[in-house]
Amino acid sequence: MIDHHESVFAGFQDIKLYYQRWLPEGKVKAVLVIVHGLGGHSNKYSHLVEYFVPKQYAIYSLDLRGHGRSPGVRGHINSWTELREDLKAFLELIATQQPQIPLFLLGHSFGGVIVLDYVLHYPQATVALKSVITLAPALGKVGVSKFRLLLGKLLSQVWPSFTLNTGLDVAAGSRDEKALAIYAQDTLRHTRASARLSTEYLATVNWIYHHAPEWKIPLLILHGGADRVVLPEGSETFYQLVPYPDKLRIEYPGAYHELQDDLNYLEVLTDLENWLEGHFI
Repeated sequence: MIDHHESVFAGFQDIKLYYQRWLPEGKVKAVLVIVHGLGGHSNKYSHLVEYFVPKQYAIYSLDLRGHGRSPGVRGHINSWTELREDLKAFLELIATQQPQIPLFLLGHSFGGVIVLDYVLHYPQATVALKSVITLAPALGKVGVSKFRLLLGKLLSQVWPSFTLNTGLDVAAGSRDEKALAIYAQDTLRHTRASARLSTEYLATVNWIYHHAPEWKIPLLILHGGADRVVLPEGSETFYQLVPYPDKLRIEYPGAYHELQDDLNYLEVLTDLENWLEGHFI
């Protein structure tokens, strides 16, 4: 029996952000915190919930501002600081609810960038984390046209909240037709990104690359070899820049962007479980 709970917490500047938690019966052996990608939301990770909660993991996931059930202009931020501080507040909430429980932080796609940026900005906070995991982190080249990126840069100063459709190909998410059908009917999904979000995102990715040599926590990167949304070369570059010895990158030949919903998702979740099980101490 899974104990499912929905609520809100106070993010940066007191914005009320939606989050969910799934708790197992009995003792919680570890907490997996999930940060979703651009246009996504906390409901997108049902395979992880179904796989890990029966194995005594608790799962927490929030809807980022401007996403899902959280308030805010869809796909807009004023500053990357908002996302970083929202995550900080969420992790502090989880620490009060699950004290002394091993904590793992997982970011998917755009959420992977949020997670990497947070850890590099708050190295002291990594004491509370056993490991960081990124699924297809949105580093390097992404499947957004150069025209849209240029337009975002031009408008960021004069009309920062102007939003464009990202133009990302939904079919590039998964090779599983059932998963694509679910995405198509998902009313919480959106495909918007504002001019300011675009420039803040690009600046943050550059900052992450620059500070990668400062990384000091176990790191797992999982990426699809045929990912057209976020090209795998970006995560490989970051991986090579990280000097910390406890790191692993797995690239799945032929796999697409939504690894948790692709045809080989069980292989991905097994690799993730093996990593988690080896990093409790």
